[in-house]
Amino acid sequence: MMTPPVKSGPRFNNYITVDKVRVIDENGENIGVMYTREAIEQAAEVGLDLVEVSPNADPPVCKFLDVGKFRYEAQKKANLARKSQKTQEIKEIKMRPNIDDHDYDVKMRAMHKFIGEGDKVKVTLRFRGRELSHQQLGMNLLKRVQEDIAEVAKVEAYPRMEGRQMLMVVSPK
Repeated sequence: MMTPPVKSGPRFNNYITVDKVRVIDENGENIGVMYTREAIEQAAEVGLDLVEVSPNADPPVCKFLDVGKFRYEAQKKANLARKSQKTQEIKEIKMRPNIDDHDYDVKMRAMHKFIGEGDKVKVTLRFRGRELSHQQLGMNLLKRVQEDIAEVAKVEAYPRMEGRQMLMVVSPK
């Protein structure tokens, strides 16, 4: 005998392999335990399918439902759950070691906005030319960023050099 192809979703009608099932009718009434064949026939009389809603119970619980409608509702529920979850992005803020106060304030406002939206922020400090020999200036600037953002975010990756750049990652608390 060939086994039926595995379909996603609950088993229904002839795909239910157990002999006896606990049956709940279309109105939610518990009919009781009966043979699967009988249950399928009763469901067909009402114009519905016998759908396995709790396969791990003993005996499995089946309901009289329209299997197409049941799958559609499950799909809608899954889509809604997927839509409501927020993905965390990494936003990048680029600075230079000798940044002016006003420019710094603008960058900090952007960082606060990103963190408020629940995103991580990667602060990149770019050194050019002779600035590379004054890394302590960059370190001081990143410490200042750390202090200014302390109440809304925590440092995830502390400042480190990568070539001509100094990087730091902060994430929402």
